[in-house]
Amino acid sequence: MTAADFQNCIGFGIAGNFANHLEQAGEMSDFVDVKVDEADAPKGLFPFYQPNNPDTFLHTFPLSNDTISMPTLTQGENLQVEPEVALYCDIEYTDGKVNAVVPKMFGAYNDCTIRKEGAKKISEKKNWGSATKGVSRTFFEIDRFERGGVMDAYHIASFLKRDGVLHEYGEDSPVLGYSYFYERLIRWMVAKLAGQTDHGPLEDLPAILNANGNPAHALISIGATRYTHFGETTFLRPGDEVFIAVYDAERYDNTAIREFIQTGELEQEDISFLSQKVL
Repeated sequence: MTAADFQNCIGFGIAGNFANHLEQAGEMSDFVDVKVDEADAPKGLFPFYQPNNPDTFLHTFPLSNDTISMPTLTQGENLQVEPEVALYCDIEYTDGKVNAVVPKMFGAYNDCTIRKEGAKKISEKKNWGSATKGVSRTFFEIDRFERGGVMDAYHIASFLKRDGVLHEYGEDSPVLGYSYFYERLIRWMVAKLAGQTDHGPLEDLPAILNANGNPAHALISIGATRYTHFGETTFLRPGDEVFIAVYDAERYDNTAIREFIQTGELEQEDISFLSQKVL
């Protein structure tokens, strides 16, 4: 698949679906007034791409298979990788209101983010033009989005290559380590898409869906893993290479993923690889 295959999908991301990620990213203060039903619940859903609403900056298609375009950063701003799983989903409606989200495929994703103070909405950090998000060319079909399905065995690994040296960027994490996953995640996403209001850093999602003609498909990134110390303290600069792998941990391990990156052998069975050069 190419990034362009998602051009008609609305794009959403989930904030705070991996324990301690928001603390490491320095973004917990953004959500101080956001109330959640359970202590480990994600903070909310945010839009990153609106395909059918030309009246917003999120109308610019941000996905790329191989490039990250650096924004113009001001003092105190930084650009950071967010290694995630993305779900390609069908969205179903009743009387114009979301009543079902059906994940169909999954793959590796980079929710690349500007770390900056004072952003009023999460989306302001997420889409600054074309080639500002990363999506793998390889997506896998989901047999069933529940325990016992194909996703049980998958892990997320991420690396940054700088000056020829490969560094682990995010902690190698099982997808089952997401705070909300499978049926619990589906119920939560349906509730947010049907009822999330404009509050603090969050936006009115029913209004956004309506403004885009209630699209039938969405690409939803479901949350970034925790960082290694290197990833937490190292921000992107031109010339860096980013690698994210969503891989079958019953077939491969982290060492094998490193070796594939070092040798450039990124087309492997049961691995969704994303490789991006920072320009």
